[in-house]
Amino acid sequence: MNPSSRSSAAPTAPSRRIVPLIIACALFMENMDSTVIATSLPAIATDIGTNPLALKLAVTSYLLSLAIFIPASGWTADRFGARTVFCTAIAVFIAGSIGCAVSGSLTDFVIARIVQGVGGAMMTPVGRLVLVRTIPKREFVGAMAWVTTPALIGPVIGPPVGGFITTYATWHWIFLINVPIGLLGIALAMRFIPNVRADKHERFDVLGMMLSGLGIAGLAFGLSVAGLNFLPWSVVAALVVFGAIFTTAYFVHARHTAVPALDLKLFRLRTFQSSVIGGFMFRLGIGALGFLLPLMLQIGFGMTPFRSGLITFSTAIGAMGMKIATTTVLRWFGFRNVLIFNALISTAFLAACAAFTPATPVMLMMVLLVCGGFFRSLEFTCINTLAYADIDPARAGRATSLVSVAQQLAVSSGVAVGALAVENTLWLRGHETIMANDFAPAFIAVSVISGLSVVMFSRLAHDAGAELANRPPREAASAETSDQKVA
Repeated sequence: MNPSSRSSAAPTAPSRRIVPLIIACALFMENMDSTVIATSLPAIATDIGTNPLALKLAVTSYLLSLAIFIPASGWTADRFGARTVFCTAIAVFIAGSIGCAVSGSLTDFVIARIVQGVGGAMMTPVGRLVLVRTIPKREFVGAMAWVTTPALIGPVIGPPVGGFITTYATWHWIFLINVPIGLLGIALAMRFIPNVRADKHERFDVLGMMLSGLGIAGLAFGLSVAGLNFLPWSVVAALVVFGAIFTTAYFVHARHTAVPALDLKLFRLRTFQSSVIGGFMFRLGIGALGFLLPLMLQIGFGMTPFRSGLITFSTAIGAMGMKIATTTVLRWFGFRNVLIFNALISTAFLAACAAFTPATPVMLMMVLLVCGGFFRSLEFTCINTLAYADIDPARAGRATSLVSVAQQLAVSSGVAVGALAVENTLWLRGHETIMANDFAPAFIAVSVISGLSVVMFSRLAHDAGAELANRPPREAASAETSDQKVA
C-alpha cells in the first residue's frame, strides 16, 4: 500500500504505531464537536433566538463545507506535504471552534461552522491518506481500528460533557474544548508525521472543484431547507435545480478530464463501489440518529441536555467494544458476510429507537443503544477499510477525497431526511408543537434506507478484501473475483 512518494523523514515502525493515534486527535475533535452540538441544539436555539430544527442548517453547513473542500485535500497534501496541510487544517478548525463559541446569531453560528468545515475538509482525509501511505495492507484493518477507537472517545465524552456544560453553565464553552485537543494534535503531528508528498505533481482540476462544489451545495442546501419554511418554496426549488444542473455538468466534465477533482472512474472497482455507495446508504441512517435522538429525548421526553447526553453516549460505548474484535471477526467471516448480515442487525437496532416513549425505562434504552453501537462500529470499520482494497498507490489521494465526500454527504443527508420526516409528520397530524410520538416515523424511514445498503454489499465477491482481512483467497472464487473486481 506504500506508494511512490517522498517524505521529509521515512516512517519507522514506531512512527507507524503512533501515527494512527495522532490522526485520532483530528477525528476526536470532529466526533466530539458533532455530538456536543446535537446534545445542545435546543439550548443554542433558545439563546440565539431560532427554532431547534432551523439549527440543522448549522449542522448541514459544516458537513456541506467539508464536502465542497474535501476534493482538494489529496492534491494539496501531495503538493505541499501531508504534515503541513494536516497542521494547518487543525489550526483552521480551532479558529472555527472559537468563532462558534462567540456567535450571537444563527448567521454567525453558520459562518463559524463553515470555517470549521474548511479545516475538517483537509484534516481528516489527509490524516487517512497518511495512514494509507504508511501502513502495509495486512496491518491496515488493525490500524484503521486504532484510528477510530480513540476517536470514539469524542462521542463518549461529548454528550455528557456537552449536556453538563449546557445545563450548568453555557453552551459557548463546549466549543473551546477543541482548542487544547487541536494544539496537542499539531504538536504530535510536527514530531511524528512525515511530510509525505507525491513525486509527480498533477495539475489540480479547479473547474471540476467549482462544478462539484456548486452542485453539492445546491442539492444539499435545497433539500435541507425543504419543509422548514426558512426560505420560500420557489427558492428551495431553484436551489435543487441549480445543484442538479451543476452536478450534471461535473459528470460531463469528469468524463473528459484526465485527472478530475473527484475521480468517478474509481467506481469501476467493485470493492470501492460497494464501499462508497453501500456505505452512503448505511451512514445516512446513522447520521440521522445523532440528530434525532437528542431532540426526541429533550423536546419529546422533556429531559435535560445532561440526562439526554448520558443516554446518547451509550452508542459510543458499544462502538468502542466492537473495535477490539473487528480484526478477528473479519478474519473468520470475510468482508462480504460481515457487511451484509451486520448491516441488517444494525438497522434493526436503529429501528428500535422508534419504539422509545417517555415511559420506556432508561436502562432499556441504554442497553439497546449500546448493542446498536457495537454492531454499527463493526460496519463502519469494514466500510472504511474495504474502499482501499483494490486502490493502487498512485490513486490513493483521489480515492481518499472521494470517500470523504461521500461519507460527509451521507451524514448531511441523514440530518436532512430525519428533520424532513419529523416536519412532514407534524404537517400530516395537523399540529406545530413537536411531541414524543412525532419522531417514530423518522426513525423508521432512515432505518429502511440504511437497510437497503445490503443490496450493494451483496454484489461483492466472496473473497473481496481477503488480503486486508488476512484471509486466504478462496480458490473457487478466484475467477469470480477477477470478473467482479471491475463493474
